[in-house]
Amino acid sequence: MKNTLLAFLLLIVLSSQPLLGSSQASPEQVLDIKGKNLRANTYYNVLLSMPYTNCKSPEGLGLSSNIDQPCPLDIIVVSRYQSLPIRFTLLNPKKGIIRVSSDLNIMFDSNSSCPYHTTVWKLDRFNVSKEKSLIITDGFIGAPGPHSIGNWFKIEKYVEGYKFVYCPSVCSSCKHECKDVGLFVDENGNRRLALTDVPYQVKFVKA
Repeated sequence: MKNTLLAFLLLIVLSSQPLLGSSQASPEQVLDIKGKNLRANTYYNVLLSMPYTNCKSPEGLGLSSNIDQPCPLDIIVVSRYQSLPIRFTLLNPKKGIIRVSSDLNIMFDSNSSCPYHTTVWKLDRFNVSKEKSLIITDGFIGAPGPHSIGNWFKIEKYVEGYKFVYCPSVCSSCKHECKDVGLFVDENGNRRLALTDVPYQVKFVKA
């Protein structure tokens, strides 16, 4: 009788507990504008828009050379129809689904005019004259560690879409800032990607 009672009480206790692993559920999947999962190594066009404004026409991302320093190429805002596709590479290459807060490398699909430089995104050194940390190309994929800390970005939920964030977690011993990716207008009127306090909303369209 005692054994039956103990078994009954144990069953009640176990049934009231959450399933194993449910408290460590995987982060939410990132979706494209059709509601489909974003996948690694698949090309997408990025649609940028500023939320809470009257500007409803989304724009895209492209590459541009700088007169003072032609290479590596800068990342700038262009019209939607001039947008260059990008693809994402995950820290774990065996995983194919892009999730929020995942460490990513981001790369343009483009024949670069700088043959000795890649089109992988990276954080440039803090620009004293511009008072900004700009995002440029010439990063590399994989090899997480202090030497590659500037090559990793994340996607986070934001308003009705997402935002890019620089806050890598691939190197626990590395010291770095965590900031949103927004825009900086340079002296030539180019709107360039940079770390800012005001992120741009992004959405994804399969190329």
